[in-house]
Amino acid sequence: MHPTLPAIAYICTMIHKQTLIEATMAGAAIMKEYFDKQFTISSKSALNDLVTEVDHKSEEAIFDIIKKRFPEHYILSEESGPIVQESSYKWIIDPIDGTINYANGIPICCVSIGLERNGKMEMGAVYNPFLNEFFFAQRGFGATLNEKKIHVSDKDELTKSCLVTGFPYTYLDAPNGPLQVFEKLIRKGIPVRRLGSAAIDLCWVAAGRFDGFYEHKLQAWDSAAGYLIVEEAGGKVTSLNGDYYDHYQPGIIATNGRIHTALQYAINGGEVA
Repeated sequence: MHPTLPAIAYICTMIHKQTLIEATMAGAAIMKEYFDKQFTISSKSALNDLVTEVDHKSEEAIFDIIKKRFPEHYILSEESGPIVQESSYKWIIDPIDGTINYANGIPICCVSIGLERNGKMEMGAVYNPFLNEFFFAQRGFGATLNEKKIHVSDKDELTKSCLVTGFPYTYLDAPNGPLQVFEKLIRKGIPVRRLGSAAIDLCWVAAGRFDGFYEHKLQAWDSAAGYLIVEEAGGKVTSLNGDYYDHYQPGIIATNGRIHTALQYAINGGEVA
């Protein structure tokens, strides 16, 4: 008796999920092995846009698992760039999100991997091995932290919210840039944190620790997994101007949904209310 198409699809999904989990864990094991030890560090596009030998080792461990299972899949990774294949599946990988933190012995960093199918995010995993926090989401099935369901917060006033943001390595000299928005918010007494890992920022919005996150300049590997986790936890994610969020464009707002309009308005030049 041959398996039915739904059964085959289910089996494929489970293999993708298991591969995603194993690859994320493999990258995180490398992070733990080298943490607080001596390793080479170099700059990429800007002075403090760092890459370490551990980024590359983590990436190699992740690739090893994905390529053995799915050698025909497209891969987009921060350190190696695109490995182009004619496939409907794409793995979007940040082997260490929060490299500056990692290089300085600050344990706010993680592995972030998203799986995209036909241009749509289907699964995402983010793992901080130092806090032992494994976030996972599958489209339509909710989001979890260490296999327990999570949900965004229920705050509905921007002025009573706790926010998180990040700043680009090269400052965007434009109206309503990162520093202008940051100043506007903190002058109203709104706490705005800066952790140094966009993937963790997004997951902590999903877990209800932050009420909102915004950033002006991200890459796909920074947000691909995390934004799906926010959406599956009941949150809202858009571009800076409120349009549909595409992880290949730079700006993002991710919130519990209740403060989204007010935060978007403030980011785009409006008053904080």
